[in-house]
Amino acid sequence: MFLTRRFYLVALAVVLLLGSGYWAAPLFGVGQAALCLWVAATLLDAGLLYAGGGRLTGERHCAERFSNGDENPVTLELASTCRQTLHLTVIDEIPAIFQRRDLSFTLTLPPRGSRLLTYTLHPVRRGIYGFGHIRLFARTRLGLVERRFTTGRPADVKVYPSYLLLRQYELQAIHNRLVEQGQKRIRRVGHQTEFEHIREYVPGNDYRTINWKATARRHQLMVNIYRDERSQQVYSLIDKGRVMQQAFGGMMLLDYAINAALVLSYVAVRREDKAGLVTFDHRFDTFVPASRQEGQMTLLADSLFKESTSFRETDYSALCAHLDKRVTKRSLAVLYTNFMTLVEVRRQLPYLQNLARRHCLLVVFFEDDEVKAYATSPARTTEDYYRHVIADKFVYEKRQIVALLRQHGITALLTSPSRLTVDVVNKYIELKRRGI
Repeated sequence: MFLTRRFYLVALAVVLLLGSGYWAAPLFGVGQAALCLWVAATLLDAGLLYAGGGRLTGERHCAERFSNGDENPVTLELASTCRQTLHLTVIDEIPAIFQRRDLSFTLTLPPRGSRLLTYTLHPVRRGIYGFGHIRLFARTRLGLVERRFTTGRPADVKVYPSYLLLRQYELQAIHNRLVEQGQKRIRRVGHQTEFEHIREYVPGNDYRTINWKATARRHQLMVNIYRDERSQQVYSLIDKGRVMQQAFGGMMLLDYAINAALVLSYVAVRREDKAGLVTFDHRFDTFVPASRQEGQMTLLADSLFKESTSFRETDYSALCAHLDKRVTKRSLAVLYTNFMTLVEVRRQLPYLQNLARRHCLLVVFFEDDEVKAYATSPARTTEDYYRHVIADKFVYEKRQIVALLRQHGITALLTSPSRLTVDVVNKYIELKRRGI
């Protein structure tokens, strides 16, 4: 049993009445009456709380796996067997990593009634999160004392790379609806490269696809129908070095890359391509062969769940050596990294060229949204002008990196962390249409 804030406020009022009796004698009698009423009300309040043996129960409902970087719903189911209306303060012991001590709710629970509470949690780091008990503090209408009920069982939840948007991106990518919803822009270059069948010409077909031999045999216009090549290999190469520890919006670049790699793999598998995974830092680490068999996405998610960054320098020579041995078929290799300066890119350029000769290499790196926003903001003081010059230099150098990579025949994608997934899926579809 706990004494509430109202209890102490009433106690203070009683003490003031008793104390004022030294100056006005009638107030002492009023204070004595108030003291008796206060004690009686407290005993009555406690009796109501504990009478009848009623109890409060609570149960937490949430997914066994949370999606990193997304809003994950948690539902509390509360039930009462008490015979009176109770006013509750509900505190759910959420994982300590969220650093939230204000997650409490107030509600009224009718006699032998039940209620549902729903809130969301937004994790920004992968790992195992531990929930504690559900603490219920019950009061009657008097509100002088409250009774604590401890319910709910502690549970652990694994936070996996973002999977909530997989279905959305899959449907939009397969039906090419990302353009219609304004989420991406794509140049429709060339034709699909794999022949599918021949059918009659209908208005709107491309004249370049007319099959003249079939037209001569059938005495009517016939066209070739093409489709995207299938069963191609798509590998996500994720850099886990120190450069991927930079954070945006509370999440590290590594987590953004992992989320994008998982979505890209899912879209590739649904488009009948094979998805694989490579992670590396100072050494070649995780390798998941490209496949589109059932269970491949689970294997990729389990592999990405345990990945973490290191403070070491990335070794691209180890990546090239091991990739040449394990991936012999030409594949789309999407490299997630974060080049900061031209000097850094030139140092790794021979290894990137080696990868680009054997595979279709797409280098994805990040632009700093905060620096870019600061560079476009107005300058007011001399110090601001100096800082803007430095910010402009950083922004310009990122563009120079893109130009340098393209100059050596390497496809580059400079994007912000918030648009990473959309831009990578967009680029994958574009490369498929171009038949590279």
